[in-house]
Amino acid sequence: MSTQANADEESQPLLDLQLEPPLNRSLSNVTSQVAIVGSKVCPIESLDYEIIENDFFKQDWRSRGMIQIFQYIFTKWLLCFLIGLIVSLIGFCNNLAVENLAGVKFVITSNMMLVNRYGTAFLVFFGSNFVLTLFASVITAYIAPTAAGSGIPEVKAYLNGVDAPGIFTLKTLIVKIVGSITAVSGSLLIGKAGPMVHTGACVAALLGQGGSRKYGLTWRWLRYFKNDRDRRDFVTCGSAAGIAASFRAPVGGVLFSLEEMASWWRSALLWRSFFTTAVVAIMLRALIDVCFSGKCGLFGKGGLIMFDVTSQNTTYHIKDVPPVLLLGVIGGLLGSLYNFLLEKVLRVYSYINGKRPMYKICLACSISIFTSCLLFGLPFLAPCQPCPTDASEACPTIGRSGNYKKFQCSPGHYNDLASLIFNTNDDAIKNLFSKDTDTEFQYSSILIFFATCFFLSIFSYGIVVPAGLFVPVIVTGASYGRFVGMFIGSHSNLNHGLFAVLGAASLLGGSMRMTVSLCVIILELTNNLLLLPLIMVVLLISKTVADAFNGNIYDIIMKLKGFPYLEAHAEPYMRQLTVEDVVTGPLQLFHGIEKVGNIVHILRTTGHHGFPVIDERSNCESPVLFGLVLRAHLIVLLKKKAFLTSAVPAGNDALRHFSAGDFEKRGSGNGEKIEEIELTEEEMEMFIDLHPFSNSSPYTVVETMSLAKALILFREVGLRHLLVIPKVSNRFPLVGILTRHDFMPEHILGVHPMLIRNRWKRVRFRFPRLLKFL
Repeated sequence: MSTQANADEESQPLLDLQLEPPLNRSLSNVTSQVAIVGSKVCPIESLDYEIIENDFFKQDWRSRGMIQIFQYIFTKWLLCFLIGLIVSLIGFCNNLAVENLAGVKFVITSNMMLVNRYGTAFLVFFGSNFVLTLFASVITAYIAPTAAGSGIPEVKAYLNGVDAPGIFTLKTLIVKIVGSITAVSGSLLIGKAGPMVHTGACVAALLGQGGSRKYGLTWRWLRYFKNDRDRRDFVTCGSAAGIAASFRAPVGGVLFSLEEMASWWRSALLWRSFFTTAVVAIMLRALIDVCFSGKCGLFGKGGLIMFDVTSQNTTYHIKDVPPVLLLGVIGGLLGSLYNFLLEKVLRVYSYINGKRPMYKICLACSISIFTSCLLFGLPFLAPCQPCPTDASEACPTIGRSGNYKKFQCSPGHYNDLASLIFNTNDDAIKNLFSKDTDTEFQYSSILIFFATCFFLSIFSYGIVVPAGLFVPVIVTGASYGRFVGMFIGSHSNLNHGLFAVLGAASLLGGSMRMTVSLCVIILELTNNLLLLPLIMVVLLISKTVADAFNGNIYDIIMKLKGFPYLEAHAEPYMRQLTVEDVVTGPLQLFHGIEKVGNIVHILRTTGHHGFPVIDERSNCESPVLFGLVLRAHLIVLLKKKAFLTSAVPAGNDALRHFSAGDFEKRGSGNGEKIEEIELTEEEMEMFIDLHPFSNSSPYTVVETMSLAKALILFREVGLRHLLVIPKVSNRFPLVGILTRHDFMPEHILGVHPMLIRNRWKRVRFRFPRLLKFL
């Protein structure tokens, strides 16, 4: 009987309210709005993209003339130009520093190996990597823990409306830049693209708020943008600029922000993002031309953004399609496995990172030691190969980069594994993508390199240094793509370098689950438009296969960190619930003319950020909902002491005591605190007229609206508060307030525990129990 009941429940994914008993509602909800920011559990607040249409806003808007409107529009475009300019300079300097730091290390090591001083060469290689990683981990752990990781999950959550403290501060920006340079130069298998996205977002956020007040760096002429809506647009442009600076892919950067980062988009934002990335592309081109004259040290002799990886005219036929389909399936399977293993590793690292900074630094140094031993020791396992007679460059290569590394081999021979593994990630990709090198690598060397990159990239991400996933995934995918090309051999018209490009695309699609933006980024990276159909097929197949197992890697990381991210789609069980089913109390209200003492008491005893304002009407049986007043605005009123001696309307005179700057939104986590307000007992007995400062037209939904429909409205408009009103007019004017927290599955299932059994779940294949145990 029980087995049959369970089978019936599993076969019926959605609730049938006519057959099921009434929902048993939990009396309280124990979930809390906290998330892991950096390495600490911090309270999370929501951003408010709604325009607060109170009397003060309307008067301020009417007072603006043509000059002010022109200044607003011009400054917005000027800021986009500055974002592109600064991000391009940072991206160029980032690559310049990495190429020179890592280049000097490899040159010194190679020179010592030429004279058979292998022990000294290992000590130099090991010591430099250890010092660079130690420095990156120390400044990240002690100065700006929020700079650890790629930063893409944090920026993506911010653009969804999640305000995490400290992710866009000046010290986070500096540590992100310096830490990324030193960590990547330390031969860790991490990338620069993710940190560049976070760097671009930091630059945009700091410019959007006029600088940093904490460090005395403020620019009043930039402080036109006093709301979350404008800052969100700038952060979107900054994230697009970060990708453009990483891969010299301006169109790919715009599409990356559209497809992966932004939760809200419009045509004007598309234009500004495109303008920002165009500035990045032009600046990078100008800076690279300077380096061609030899003024940048070792920069210009290697590096992913410096060269077109292939410009060969590609021709392919129908017989080349099956291997491409195979690459897509392999990429989907490996990408889902990559995400699965990375999630398990990050869960273990989160336990270590939750302890004192010294534990996090020791973990980073341990990974550095292990990585250095592998990178230096594994090439000795590969046999030396004789140099080809038709090599397109010097063989063996003497120095820091090249396709034919000498390593420990005798003159006239090269070590193919050392050409990949004893190199920077950018140079390894360049070697894998290179044309006319179909006979350069052995099967064993490619397999060893693939396994090393696959697992090292998983264990290297999550330590307390700025680290990205783009480049490690590209180099890992390119290695097995090259292997498939070698296995197929002459049965395909595609050379091995093109198979490496398709392999990189397949693993990117299988891990990150993007299609359009990745396709354009790879095309801009390879400068070969003829690959477009093949890359499209590979990305579509890899994403489809991987979606059958788990989700996007950045969504997985956001979930691990606890960010309350609102998905674009509603869960099916939400359509069986109304908004009344999830609204929790108690509800805190203010009257239109409220006593100062009551306001202070509620602000000090609650953490709410929005309060309904009601009016008692003598000719009505029930009060009337007037609007919504924000906590930040109440604190401004208390700070300015705009009090009345009696409970009478203040009229228009109340607005004369305030300016637009009084109500401007400060940077993330820098708002005024109620504890900072000091009032006398006489002032506590006075009154405040809240009518001129309340949003008289807040978004409201009727209590019978489905939760799924309310979620779409909440997310698309970018709300922080959604008021629930009764269906009939003779009741109290407000049922409750919906916030981001009320749409989280943890909250819904906490309020209605019986939905756990009946909750519809997406059908996914499960990994073997052995992997699940790991």
